[in-house]
Amino acid sequence: MHATVFSTSMKTLTLFAGLALSSGCFGQGTVYFSTRVGATVDAPVTYFGELVDSRFLGQLYVGAPNGNLAPSGSGTPFRSDAGRGYITSGGLIEVPEIVAGEFAQVKLVVWAGSLGATYAEAVAKDVGGVGESSPITIRVGGGIIPPATLEGLRGFEISIPEPPSALLGCWGLGLLWTLKRRR
Repeated sequence: MHATVFSTSMKTLTLFAGLALSSGCFGQGTVYFSTRVGATVDAPVTYFGELVDSRFLGQLYVGAPNGNLAPSGSGTPFRSDAGRGYITSGGLIEVPEIVAGEFAQVKLVVWAGSLGATYAEAVAKDVGGVGESSPITIRVGGGIIPPATLEGLRGFEISIPEPPSALLGCWGLGLLWTLKRRR
């Protein structure tokens, strides 16, 4: 009798463990948000040729390959110490609607924190100080699969705003007027 109860308990325990592990395999996809991971990820961000610091925020935009990308997680500050130009404290980011082991497309967006709480707010101001990486495709982790890293992500320069054509035209006319008066 004792052996039968033990055997049934072990079967039940094994069944629940198997279900837990298999559901973990097919759970929500995850990515480890760090732009510097050993020799596999090295993606510094610069602005006017200088590595950015904690005045800038970065966020991952994620989605299905060749689909629309949406923000995931929140704005994370860059480092201000010897690791300037990098985010290493982003933690695990969920990739909605992509299960562990499947492919997802990911890009890094960056903006000056003074321009707003989100990348969309900063872009809407149309004054520069924003940028984004080229999208990469990665196999996401999750459950018992280790989270994916941003392998393949490349560093980039944040955009510098170009003056509007009308402003350049006015500047040119002013320069011509000044030169003409000198004669």
